[in-house]
Parts: sequence; structure tokens; C-alpha cells
Amino acid sequence: MDLTLQQLLDQLGPDRVGAFFLVLARVSPLFILAPLFSSKLVPARVRGIVAVALAVGLSPVAGAHLHLPTDQYAFAGLLGKELMVGLAFAFALGALFASVQIAGSLLDTMIGFSFGSLIDPITGNQSTVLQQLYSLVSVLVFIGIGGDAWVIRGLARTYEVVGLLEYPRLDVMVSGALQSFSQIFLAAIQVAGPVILALTLTDAAFGVVSRVVPQLNVFQVGFPAKVVVGLLLISVSLPFVAGWLGDELQRDVGAALATLKVSG
Repeated sequence: MDLTLQQLLDQLGPDRVGAFFLVLARVSPLFILAPLFSSKLVPARVRGIVAVALAVGLSPVAGAHLHLPTDQYAFAGLLGKELMVGLAFAFALGALFASVQIAGSLLDTMIGFSFGSLIDPITGNQSTVLQQLYSLVSVLVFIGIGGDAWVIRGLARTYEVVGLLEYPRLDVMVSGALQSFSQIFLAAIQVAGPVILALTLTDAAFGVVSRVVPQLNVFQVGFPAKVVVGLLLISVSLPFVAGWLGDELQRDVGAALATLKVSG
């Protein structure tokens, strides 16, 4: 027998429907900030379908035995709270991948590849070579270690920390977000540190050479030398970056959960 939408809503009940929308509000920020889930390579319609599917799967568990308020203002407050919780969780994860992209940008600038970021002849957009390389490597590592499953499990665990009817401590949440933001540049230095050190020593060596042999065109010789040194060390350090990324991802999921504490 065919059911109309109203009949379906009557069968499910207002609590289950309300729980679905609240869970969807917490899930949605993943597809804006979180790695892989927010990738522009995935069409927006597909991301929307996956978000709805996750909300359908999590809402019966998160909303079990709960009676949600029917007042529109109280429900709107819960929706806003769910968005904040989802944003805090997704931001802590997105900060890790932002640090990898910044590491690639730093190396592009030091090696000289940033000159090619003025315009990309293929896409017509601004881009940098090593930034794209580090981004692709981080996504591949993320998929290879099952990072998507970690993120979904971490999202499910947020309901153990902050339930649908509970409110998080705003001061702890803001403090956690600030700490994640402050760690972005430090993590980028950790990723690109060995290559930056080698390139700095290369620059210093060519500076000494230019003083000893002023007839030598340092710019003409130094640029290809820096490219060779940079690419060689990047190829050596990328496996260590992959291991570091796996450890940091697991730590960041725990840190994201630690930023969520119930008020009161």
C-alpha cells in the first residue's frame, strides 16, 4: 500500500523525524571541512546523499528513548547546537590536512615552484605543484589506513560525549578549536622540516660560493640544484610523512572528542 509523506511521518513519529534532522545537522559539517568527505572531486549531490545516509543510520541510535521538544524555538536551539558540535569535530580533522597543504606551499616557495602557481595552463586556476602532491598523498594515506571509518566511528562516539538533548561547554570547545588552529603551522614545519633545512643549507652554500667565485651565475646554477635537492629529499621523506599522518589522524580524532564536554 502506498503511503503519503504525512502518513509516513505519522508512522515514524515526531521524535524519530526530529532526531534525523538533528543528526543531519551534526553530520553536515563533515562534508564542508573534514578530509575526503569535503573533497570537491566528489559531486555535491553525492556528498548530500552520503550525509543523509549517515543521518539515517545514526539517528535511531542517537535518538533512542529520547523525547525531543516540539517547541520550534527549543528545536532550533538544538539544531544550532548540533551544527556547532559538528563544526568543532570536523575542524579538528580539517586542520591536520590544512597543515599538510601548508607544508607543500612552503616547499613550493623555497624550491621555486611557486612561480608556476601564477597560472595553471591546464585548468586556468592558481595552484602549486607540491601542494597538490602533498594533498594527494595525504588523501591516499587517509583512504589506505581506513581514515574514513575512523572519522565515522569518531562521529558516532560524539553522541556518547554530547547527546542530542545535551549542550557542550562552549569554553572548552572554543579552546580546542584555537588549539587546533595554532597547531597548523607547527605541524606543517614538522612535515616539511627536513626539506626546509636542506634547502636552507643549499642556499647558504651557494651564498658562500658566490663570494668565493663572483663570476659564477649563482641564480642560473642554484635553481636547478635546489630543484634536485628538494625533489630528492621529498621522495625520501614522503614515506615518513605517511606514517606521521596516520598517527596524527588517530590522535586528532581523540583530540576532537576531548573538545566536546557537556556543560553543567
